[in-house]
Amino acid sequence: MYKILLVDDHTLVRNGFRLILESHEQLFIVGEAGDGVEALEFLDKSETPDLIITDLKMKEMSGITLIHKVKVKYPEIDVAVLSMIEDNNTVAEAFRAGAVGFLSKNSDYDELVQGIFNILQGKRYISMEIGLSLLDHFQLNSPIYIDKEAIFHRYDISQRELTVLELISRGFTNAEIADQIFLSKRTVEGHRQQLIDKTKTKNTADLVRFAFQNKLLQ
Repeated sequence: MYKILLVDDHTLVRNGFRLILESHEQLFIVGEAGDGVEALEFLDKSETPDLIITDLKMKEMSGITLIHKVKVKYPEIDVAVLSMIEDNNTVAEAFRAGAVGFLSKNSDYDELVQGIFNILQGKRYISMEIGLSLLDHFQLNSPIYIDKEAIFHRYDISQRELTVLELISRGFTNAEIADQIFLSKRTVEGHRQQLIDKTKTKNTADLVRFAFQNKLLQ
């Protein structure tokens, strides 16, 4: 079981995410804190969590400052951001401070849990919505030409898989995609996994990043 410390200055938000995360049997909220100061006090006095999930904007100590301090004093503890603030500069600042993930409070249950498990398994993770924003910035500032047909051939991507990929990039769930293109949810899940396997990407967000970087999606 993975132990998580939640840090957010809104009690209702913490309660809500506690319910979401603890609905998964492998996730356990070992403690809560209302700001960075309380979080550090918890770490000094209580058991060490596997992961700290923190908001950014808090009164006594910001999430960015908390990340800095945790990585100095407790380098073995991973820290991820869970925030409504999603501008590119803030995301970059959080990763420079030592964060290993940036999750959006707008994420649905599946993406949130998937992101947390990716982080707990030693990977970096950015929510799809944030990743797409970063890609938009990349595309505007680093225009390059890539042969789309060559990429299709190299990775053996079918037209049906491309359709699924386009809908994934627009934020639709497996069930919603299934309804739109008249497939079963299981079939859509299979296409999603095949795309990840064929492109050797780590997860859905990484797949979408790959697709935009290689001009499979516009």
